[in-house]
Amino acid sequence: MAAGDFPELGANALVVLQHRYLLRGEDGRVSETPDQLFHRVAKSVASADELYHDGRRAGYEEKEFFGAMRRLDFLPNSPTLMNAGTEIQQLAACFVIPVEDSIEAIYDAVKFAAIIHQSGGGTGFSFSRLRPAGDLVRSTNGIASGPVSFMRVFDAATEAIKQGGRRRGASMGILRVDHPDIETFIHSKDDLRSLTNFNISVGATDDFLSKARAREEYGLVNPRTGLITGKRDASSILDQICSSAWRTGDPGMVFLDAINRSNPTPGVGEIESTNPCGEVPLLPFEACNLGSINLDHMVTEAEEAQVDWTKLASTVDLGIRFLDNVIDVSRYPLPQVTAVVKANRKVGLGVMGFADMLVRLGSRYGSQDSLDLADRLIAFVRKQAEATSSRIAEGRGDFPSIGKSIWRSPRRNATVLSIAPTGSISMIAGCSSGIEPLTALSYVKHVMEGAHLREIHPYFLKVSKQRGFYDEGLNDILARNHSIASFESIPENVRDVFVTSFDITPEDQVKMQAAFQRHVDNAVSKTINLPADSTVEQIRSIFLMAHSSGCKGITVYREGSRPGQVLTAAKFQAACPDCGSSMRYEEGALVCPACGYATS
Repeated sequence: MAAGDFPELGANALVVLQHRYLLRGEDGRVSETPDQLFHRVAKSVASADELYHDGRRAGYEEKEFFGAMRRLDFLPNSPTLMNAGTEIQQLAACFVIPVEDSIEAIYDAVKFAAIIHQSGGGTGFSFSRLRPAGDLVRSTNGIASGPVSFMRVFDAATEAIKQGGRRRGASMGILRVDHPDIETFIHSKDDLRSLTNFNISVGATDDFLSKARAREEYGLVNPRTGLITGKRDASSILDQICSSAWRTGDPGMVFLDAINRSNPTPGVGEIESTNPCGEVPLLPFEACNLGSINLDHMVTEAEEAQVDWTKLASTVDLGIRFLDNVIDVSRYPLPQVTAVVKANRKVGLGVMGFADMLVRLGSRYGSQDSLDLADRLIAFVRKQAEATSSRIAEGRGDFPSIGKSIWRSPRRNATVLSIAPTGSISMIAGCSSGIEPLTALSYVKHVMEGAHLREIHPYFLKVSKQRGFYDEGLNDILARNHSIASFESIPENVRDVFVTSFDITPEDQVKMQAAFQRHVDNAVSKTINLPADSTVEQIRSIFLMAHSSGCKGITVYREGSRPGQVLTAAKFQAACPDCGSSMRYEEGALVCPACGYATS
């Protein structure tokens, strides 16, 4: 493919690439072009073919991989773009580090997390094994300080490390709902200042949620002894979770039983935690690499807009081959991680640009038509991904732990799909993030170091000119409003398609998450956006709906729930470069309430 056949990179893409991805020389100046970046990554990842004798040729696949990335049809996660072909060579996005109940193990976990953050990865932890505050410490005859106290140690360590200078350290902290310190954990971020580098989620069980619905008591269990130390009203605890989530966006919930029902390697161990945005449940010392298909590019308009299933199938095939190769060429920061990753070979192929695809197909996000498309689309992707994983296994072998898994041979990867937030890579691709709805039709994106970029959604701009309702003042109207639902000067059928998160009910957002989750073997990252006047009771209903719908976790964010957040589009609309969620102002900085990313 000639250089002229590739799409131009947008202004946002160029700024993001320059600030975060392109290599720099010793003088600090950018030393590669975007095309050189894609060549660097493609060559590094394709080099895995040289380790095998299955007919795949590194030179040919290097061209394939480069073409897919340069066309912006597929992009891997940030660490792969940043580090492939460099001395770092750490390409995984997310890791789970175990935290065992001893002072040595706790500080080993702090050290491991620091090493991972420095290499560009995010971390997830379950603190459920730590004895509760006030419990006995026999070695010193002292009193335990509890999980939340130690989480502050992890938070402080993370604060000191910016991931390779390009990604802020991000972590997920999980505590089981039956831990005696669960109420302290639920409220640990209520002051809006604590644990700023953590997303936190309550590890909820089926039993707890059943008893919360029935307004019954459940037992708190000391993890050191395994004994019940007290009882709580499950409904009251759920109300506390929802109240804090209403106030601050934290905690979310992960549904531990749902996660472990689909644990692909139950013979290896139980899953207790996820990565920072929740889309990858992982075993202790496990890591996963992610990549996303740009669905905006999987639409053909020969006669009328429709999904290009042939192109989607070939892109899925490429994505799985790419991600499986990443496992072999990545240099993992810890030997324990190398062992677990290569035994299970989990990959997480996902999608981005789903909202853009719906716009092009004329489908309203959250409608039954859009839900049916989501179900059909991701089922198709799952089928194609598993077929490719099987073909790779025929030439390169099954993942080594397949005998402890739910799968039968041939199978190369314990998991194949994951829906990530795609904050930065969707900016590079010029598409909507993950499976999120559009956040606005006109907005400013803050990228980094004072770079502010104004955008109008290109399809809306095109339609407004074709339909004859564009004028110079339209941009200002869009910039001042989150939604166009009330603007009668815009045709109704246009308003119905170009909806934003402010137009879509929370219930329809949960339905969309559940539609994707039905066919995703890992999990789905999706923030349920709520209007400012939402109630705690509504959040409770959303959490219970997510659980009954088969989701593996749930996160909500109520508009304006943190001090300093900008409520009007006219002042500022900012998307987080790490996860794509709406950012807010806090004490002179932009802060992402979803993943903790912040600017200075």
